[in-house]
Amino acid sequence: MTTLITPELVDLDAQAADRGELVRSMAERLRAAGRLCDIEQFLSDVEAREQQMPTGLEGGVGIPHCRSTAVTEPSLVFARSPHGVDFGAADGPATLIFLIAAPEGGGEEHMTVLAALARRLMRTEFKQALREATDPAAAAEHISSEVAP
Repeated sequence: MTTLITPELVDLDAQAADRGELVRSMAERLRAAGRLCDIEQFLSDVEAREQQMPTGLEGGVGIPHCRSTAVTEPSLVFARSPHGVDFGAADGPATLIFLIAAPEGGGEEHMTVLAALARRLMRTEFKQALREATDPAAAAEHISSEVAP
């Protein structure tokens, strides 16, 4: 079993101006890590999922996610945006963004990760630790210890 999130899948200073740019930069991390075989297909799948229902949550969180034939292994990318990016939440832009990428034929693992992440995001200390993180490896370890199946 591959690690769901690694330091290479963490961006503590995402400078993207909008959702599309941010998701692309997060997908580039997946591609560089060898976890995507077709970035354009993956981006299309993420956008199709986003069109069904926005993935912004109250409290400055975005959780774009999808199943895709382009994903070679279950993965989680974390980005922190100093300016925030609109993911459709009623209370404004997201500063903590988690991209969940699941293989098309996979089981329910991505839903398990999504549920675990949603539960952790209710805890102020979990979000605060990510807002204060200065090291991608420590952020990856913190997320992994909290949400990995």
